[in-house]
Amino acid sequence: MFNQPSRSVHNRVLRNFAARKPACNIAPNKESLRHSRSVIFPLMRIDNLRITKAHALISPAQLAQQSPLTASVLQSIAVHRKSLEAIMDGEDQRLAIIMGPCSIHDPKAALDYAGKLYRLSQTVSDKLFIIMRVYFEKPRTVVGWKGLINDPHLDGSCKINEGLSIARKLLIDINSIGLPTGTEFLDTILGQYYADLITWGAIGARTAESQVHRELASGLSMPVGIKNRTDGNVQVAVEACQASREKHLFPSLTKQGVVSILETSGNPYAHLVLRGGSESGSNYDAESLAKSTALLEAAELPPRIMLDCSHANSGKCAKKQIEIAMNILRQNNPSVFALMLESNLMGGRQNDKTRPLEYGQSITDECLGWKESEELIRQVHTYLGDPG
Repeated sequence: MFNQPSRSVHNRVLRNFAARKPACNIAPNKESLRHSRSVIFPLMRIDNLRITKAHALISPAQLAQQSPLTASVLQSIAVHRKSLEAIMDGEDQRLAIIMGPCSIHDPKAALDYAGKLYRLSQTVSDKLFIIMRVYFEKPRTVVGWKGLINDPHLDGSCKINEGLSIARKLLIDINSIGLPTGTEFLDTILGQYYADLITWGAIGARTAESQVHRELASGLSMPVGIKNRTDGNVQVAVEACQASREKHLFPSLTKQGVVSILETSGNPYAHLVLRGGSESGSNYDAESLAKSTALLEAAELPPRIMLDCSHANSGKCAKKQIEIAMNILRQNNPSVFALMLESNLMGGRQNDKTRPLEYGQSITDECLGWKESEELIRQVHTYLGDPG
């Protein structure tokens, strides 16, 4: 049992309390003070001490009403998801490629890129199934620009409602030209605003170990790739794939914005993405692939792997993606069903504080330029047509 405070301590607490602003404009009455020996802090504010303001957030249903899906776009997304699932099941022999900017900050440039990528994809569609990488959320190691949804104007104003609207409209525009889209789900709530427009989803290296992200992946309607941890640990990602395939119940938002407990059936297309690591180094070589395949098989998971040619596999050197992609193809490893590439209109990167910003150039990780990207895709297509 706790001892009652001495009267001197008790009186000092009351004096300190009287000097503080209460949680509301109701002054403590005699009754509350009479019970203050057992309730040491009557009416004292102890919650949300570091929340300075609450901003209203549009509901997913309201946003969908503002930017609705057409029947043709809905049908296109359903077909694209089935195509990717068929590739993972081995029923479609094409190689899937997720490619696009490291992050989206300029919707106009992103749509220009999408037009080029769509036209290119149509010329190689017999061997390749191309999905545009459209990332709106950026996990930061410490701090930095968090992505278009969080800060669409790149000025710290953080107009999240506006960011959500821009993101959804862009995804509709890209899907409308016939190009499937892929994105990372970082915030566990925001996916409700645009997941209906996504053909391939990702759980990133920083969140692969997170229970709430595994739960989220279990309920997403598209195949979801889970990256190995930033240090290179693959076992964590394999365990995440296992967890994501199971049924879960967890609190979240409905499309109507109601806080609810969502029950999932599990995602049978959760799969491993190898991206290298700060301690392990690259992991696209034959030995690393063999070890990852063994881990999947030991977990009784299908040995289906996506290789990220960027990030720690390339040492964030965009041009290395070219040799990495071709190296993976030459291995002819049956476990590899997809590649990921970071590509943009203009190669390299720029600082997000630069003004004016160069059109079509990344403000996060450096990317291949369009000319190099197109040449690589045609090289991959040619190789798959005649690997000898």
